[in-house]
Amino acid sequence: MDKKKKKNRHLRLIVQAIWTAVTNGYLYGFVTGKIYTGKSKDFCVPGLNCYSCPGALGSCPIGSLQAGLSSPASRPAFYCFGILIFFGSLFGRFVCGWLCPFGLVQDLLYKIPIFKKKKNLPGHGVLRWIKYIVLALFVILLPLMALNATGIGKPWFCEYICPSGTLFGGIPLVSLNESLRDIIGIRFLWKVALLLIVVVTSIGYYRPFCKYVCPLGAFYSIFNPVALYRYKLDKDKCTNCGACEKVCRMGIKPDVTPNSAECIRCGECLNACQTSALTKYNILQELTKEGKNGDGK
Repeated sequence: MDKKKKKNRHLRLIVQAIWTAVTNGYLYGFVTGKIYTGKSKDFCVPGLNCYSCPGALGSCPIGSLQAGLSSPASRPAFYCFGILIFFGSLFGRFVCGWLCPFGLVQDLLYKIPIFKKKKNLPGHGVLRWIKYIVLALFVILLPLMALNATGIGKPWFCEYICPSGTLFGGIPLVSLNESLRDIIGIRFLWKVALLLIVVVTSIGYYRPFCKYVCPLGAFYSIFNPVALYRYKLDKDKCTNCGACEKVCRMGIKPDVTPNSAECIRCGECLNACQTSALTKYNILQELTKEGKNGDGK
């Protein structure tokens, strides 16, 4: 690997680590096993960051959205949708690549030098649609429609699936609170089993949870083609050498779809392109060009 590619990977890991530390910086919570409930918890962070993590200083957008949809009042859900649309419009799945704690976990697991490393699971073309089903069913429809006698739903994705919540929230809380250890049930064991599956799979395959299950990634992927931060392909400069596809660990073809819904903006393809055919989209530059064309210059 050349120095430029290695520098980019190191930078991304550093940014992910710093962001994870900042958004989960309530150290007192890790000592006492108590969840932080200060004012900052009223706001959502961009990535999948469990509210129940003892160190979490902000709320998870997916968890907050479920809570809003399952509530009789609709205003919390509108707020959460607004936050997601805001982050998606600005960054798309850049959040997945640079600002998600569980994305960092998967990146580190993939570095463990065991198993033969592969990009995608068998059946990738079909499996990648599962995350949209998870988003529609477990994040939106079930919390909205499966209500109890008092008309309140529950966060289905958080309770039955989310491995990030289990890793950062469930396991630390159970470890630090004896009262919780006494009431562990089948649901917690089920979620630990799911986490173990994700962990083992992530050692051999690159970011399987992001590719196939994560509803947050599914939501942000909708904005990838139009987000303020996106990529641009100059077809006149592209030589179709395939270098960008070779380095892309999300299994896409940047020289065909530079703003694919699967792209997490890791930047590997930009560094691999020897002709600078792939670049970051510069909205100011594009607006300047349009202005000049409009003036007939």
